[in-house]
Amino acid sequence: MHIAGSGVQRKVTVEFPKSRSIGVDINMSADLLATFFSDEQGEIPQELRFLAKGNDWQTLLYPKITTGVQGVAQQIINCPYQGITKRMYLQTKVLELIRLQLFPILAEQDKQQRSPRLKAETTARINYAREILLSRLENPPSLLELAQMVGVSDRTLRRGFKELFGTTVLNYLIEKRMQHAQQLLREGDLSVAEVANLVGYSHLSQFAGVFRRKFGITPSQCFLGKKSVS
Repeated sequence: MHIAGSGVQRKVTVEFPKSRSIGVDINMSADLLATFFSDEQGEIPQELRFLAKGNDWQTLLYPKITTGVQGVAQQIINCPYQGITKRMYLQTKVLELIRLQLFPILAEQDKQQRSPRLKAETTARINYAREILLSRLENPPSLLELAQMVGVSDRTLRRGFKELFGTTVLNYLIEKRMQHAQQLLREGDLSVAEVANLVGYSHLSQFAGVFRRKFGITPSQCFLGKKSVS
């Protein structure tokens, strides 16, 4: 069971068991999502905008399958009604299923937002560390060097980075390297090897592996203008 938002799809390999199975597939456009769940302006709430990516990469989540989710899915499959009553029943159950799947995700977002805030001075230092990373994608400092440069301990740097940006220092660096690499490849002015060097990869095979895991296509395919692999 998974949740897929709108957006550009990465390459996904799906394997089905040999045994016969029955499932529930719910498709809801971003406009329809905003109809059921909207803010004061009639738009999709900020908490759910990760499901509406437009031309950006699609969000794909695999929430835990609970007994509650299984029960509602079974009720949808075994709907006992017909006609308009069936339609009303299924609409209610679909919304209940969406609620059960999204609730843990939204609860985790709320937990992160309510986590203890960093001191203003520490936040400024962590932001400065981020700026250093962005300016030195080709040759970034080590974690310890970066912490010393901004005047915090490496432990505070790791904790602060996770709290402010929701990821580790290394993963943030890789994310920004890949985003910059994708932009350069799309522009088409530099070769794949030149782009790899510019974002800090001396080995082309390593760069290609990280890029493919991130976007589902090779750097060469990106250079040729492909967004996904069919």
